[in-house]
Amino acid sequence: MRLNLTVNGRPHQADEAWEGESLLHVLRERLGLPGSKNACEQGECGSCTVYLDDVPVCSCMVAAGQAQGRAVRTVEGLADGDRLDAVQQSFVDSGAVQCGFCTPGLLVQAHDLIERNPEPTDAEIRESLAGNLCRCTGYEKIMDAVRLAAQRKAVS
Repeated sequence: MRLNLTVNGRPHQADEAWEGESLLHVLRERLGLPGSKNACEQGECGSCTVYLDDVPVCSCMVAAGQAQGRAVRTVEGLADGDRLDAVQQSFVDSGAVQCGFCTPGLLVQAHDLIERNPEPTDAEIRESLAGNLCRCTGYEKIMDAVRLAAQRKAVS
């Protein structure tokens, strides 16, 4: 099938896509956007989280055909050109980026949380990020990064 979708604000077309292949595969292999990671292929780890019509989803669980005509925003689309989003910069500044495999999904999920709730409590941060697994950290630096991002967004 020919898949037409908007990715990070720009129209894209993926030719010869199989409608049952994952949106993650389309993004990484057909459109050349490697930010979202392929870790579990079961929707359990969150490393492939992207926005689909402004709702965070595990892109490994979305069939390509379901994305036809829809809007996708990946971790690459959070930045404004060369300027990182406050969430992205806060992860860097807080040392929350370890191996980087879980980071794209955490960034999208944290971005969504702060957009919906500009002053999240620690419990709300934990609940929002509960579907994102990190094998490198004890999550404290990730929590610090989300708190910092919320503070930065509040003053901008």
